[in-house]
Amino acid sequence: MTRGGGDISDGEELRAALATAMAGADTALAAADLLCRACVRLLEVDGASVSLTHEGSTQGTFGSSGETSRQLDELQFTFGEGPCLDAVRQGAPVLVADLGDPAETRWPAFAGALVRSGINAVFALPVTIASKPIGALDLFRRSAGTLGAAALTGGLLAAELAALPLMDLMGSDLDWDVAAQGGDGWEQLASLSRIEVYQATGMLIGALDVGQTEALLRLRAYAFAHDMTAADTAWAILEGRVSLDPDDWLEPGGPRREPG
Repeated sequence: MTRGGGDISDGEELRAALATAMAGADTALAAADLLCRACVRLLEVDGASVSLTHEGSTQGTFGSSGETSRQLDELQFTFGEGPCLDAVRQGAPVLVADLGDPAETRWPAFAGALVRSGINAVFALPVTIASKPIGALDLFRRSAGTLGAAALTGGLLAAELAALPLMDLMGSDLDWDVAAQGGDGWEQLASLSRIEVYQATGMLIGALDVGQTEALLRLRAYAFAHDMTAADTAWAILEGRVSLDPDDWLEPGGPRREPG
């Protein structure tokens, strides 16, 4: 991620610059990516992503400024905690200026992973449709420090704009379960879902004779113990690189890898 160097400070100019950045995108997903890249250029951040949530869990990355930001969003799903989930739950911005501050005790697993990745500040701003938070714009920064007033204003504007391509996709179906019944827009949204995770969870349900919630918890525990993401772990299960012997899954760290 490259630190943005934009110097636009006026709110209307920021809105115009962010909206212009999205213009001409072929798809809603491309528009979200362009918006995130514009955040890096115009605001005091090194990376940005738009996370979608449903029933207390992240559903996928709707847009990102690059692979690093997308990977950081994946960590929120892996650990089941993070600023996006809090911003959606609270319906308000979550601003953390220094993840390394000893007084900062939120998201111990997620925050630790970010710091190890060189990220020391994170800011999550709710993305709202019909007064309902359905995700968040996450802004990442390598250096610790508060988000300046102009950058915060720009972030809030960007969070508003992020809702526009989502509304184009979902149309009047502002509920995930209703939208899932069909439509071209839903096909794009469904492409964000972590299908491999749910397939692997199904395999764990059958192999371990546990419920869906317990299976997902064990998958996440394995990912945490082996410094992997949930998606990496799911692919390892699907490809047969992880034993599904119930005796192996009794260990706190999860299953042992198969030799080779």
